[in-house]
Amino acid sequence: MNYLRIAEATGLSIIALVIIFLPMEKVFPAKKDQKFFRPHWVLDMCFLLGQYFVWGALVLWALTFFSEWLDGIVPKNFRASVVSQPYWLQAIEVILLSDFLIYWAHRLQHKVGFLWRFHKVHHSSEHLDWLAAHREHPLDTIYTVGIINLPAFILGFPLETLSGFIAFRGIWAIYIHSNVRLSIGPLRWFIGAPELHHWHHDKSRDAGNYANISPLMDIIFGTYTCPAHEPESFGIHEPTPKNYIGQLVHPIVPYKLKETKSSEEKIVEQNEVGFITKENLNIKPVSHE
Repeated sequence: MNYLRIAEATGLSIIALVIIFLPMEKVFPAKKDQKFFRPHWVLDMCFLLGQYFVWGALVLWALTFFSEWLDGIVPKNFRASVVSQPYWLQAIEVILLSDFLIYWAHRLQHKVGFLWRFHKVHHSSEHLDWLAAHREHPLDTIYTVGIINLPAFILGFPLETLSGFIAFRGIWAIYIHSNVRLSIGPLRWFIGAPELHHWHHDKSRDAGNYANISPLMDIIFGTYTCPAHEPESFGIHEPTPKNYIGQLVHPIVPYKLKETKSSEEKIVEQNEVGFITKENLNIKPVSHE
């Protein structure tokens, strides 16, 4: 792995994202008083760097493995008949099927406790902007990206062909998390927008708006919501570590944070890029009596 090239690509990507989204957030701000270097900016930058330098390779390996596994169970005749269709029809099928699957997969992330343990890392962000989209546990990323691309795998698209599709969804995810409120009128019934996804990040765990590119699935299944104003606050009600290592480790360790004010205060006091310990998690030893 050439870390110098990765570092160059990361730097260019960050510059490009700032050039694209910073003017939008300044001209059309959803939260007008939010600063560029808002609280926990460093934490979210750690997630971005982690994706580029470490977890991106893990996600790519998982997708490759998943694609090769499906190659052995999906009939070749079925794939051949799909590929024989016009390309535009294949594209529509992939988008609709992937949106349908990720809608229900996303709802499960909010309903099933085990999945929520990982997904709540993403929802722990109390400030939304272009950088907040990167706060995501790597195992949660594998789950989401795998399901989004499942229809394309089944239909026989090679992983190389999917790269553009994955890149587009990545940019789209950044956009809907950005600190932007730019009304698109009736089009919001067909095209996702920050004003919709911001309500998904409301502190209510069942706030709705689970769809991805288009809100059609939310409209069909009754989970669409779009008030004319921004949510009062973002985040989650559960205590959670406020540092990078803590947010990676907490969902997978067999300990639970005590839901007390004192434990929250101990966690908040940790450095945003510090290490998690038994002391700052307020862990009590298991009694064998």
